[in-house]
Formats: sequence, C-alpha cells, structure tokens
Amino acid sequence: MKSYMQKKETVERKWYVIDADGKSLGRVASKAAHVLRGKHKATFTPHIDCGDYVIVINASKVLLTGNKLEDKKYYNHSQYPGGLRIRTAKEMVEKYPEEMVEKAIKGMLPKNRLGRAMYKKLFVYAGSDHKHMAQKPEGLDV
Repeated sequence: MKSYMQKKETVERKWYVIDADGKSLGRVASKAAHVLRGKHKATFTPHIDCGDYVIVINASKVLLTGNKLEDKKYYNHSQYPGGLRIRTAKEMVEKYPEEMVEKAIKGMLPKNRLGRAMYKKLFVYAGSDHKHMAQKPEGLDV
C-alpha cells in the first residue's frame, strides 16, 4: 500500500477557537501547536503546511501551576550591549498575555521556514471577542 502524500494545493483549512479561560498554558499551547501543524488530520504530511487556523481567546485568564508566576522568567535580548530584558511570568500575564501564549505555542512548532508559515495561522486575543467571526470558527476542547 502506498503512503498518501498531500500537495499544498489540495490542503483544506478550517478555523478553530480555543478558549484558554481556566486552562493550563502548556495544554492550550500543545493543542494549538498540534492543530497548527496538521497532525490531527489523516492527510498529515510532514513537509507540507497542512494545518488549520487557530484562534486563542481569553489569553489573560490562562493558568500557570506551582510557583511559575514568580519563578518563570522570559528573556529577550536586543543584540545591543546591556540589552537583556528579563520579565517574570506574573508581569507577562498582567501586561502581555498574548505574547506569553504566542511564545509557548511558537516553541512547540518546527524551527524552520515551515514552522514560520504555520505560526502565521495563529491569532491570540487577551479578551473573549475576536474579529474572525466571518470565518465561522469551530470550538476546540482542551
């Protein structure tokens, strides 16, 4: 029996909404990365971007277990001397919840041009409303 290899022209994409309210950050991120990659489809092909679009809402209400709010650090460097910026997870949840969820999901995608193409299909919102209602997204349980 031959393996099925999908072509990029024949990919059919759907839209999904993940509600992160009261859910663990890692579980939301792994589910979103799974759908962005396309591994939930029977037609999954590793070298083709066959994933679907993902909308994550209520990013500001995502949960971190244990002492991660105080202990977990997010590092960013501007590539200039002394340009290291360190933020705690608590600061990220309060001021930049979208960036925190995006970083978690991006870290679970491939580190190449295919992963960058998958990342462009991700939309994260801190609140419960989004601007993609015209695409009729389906709910996705985590």
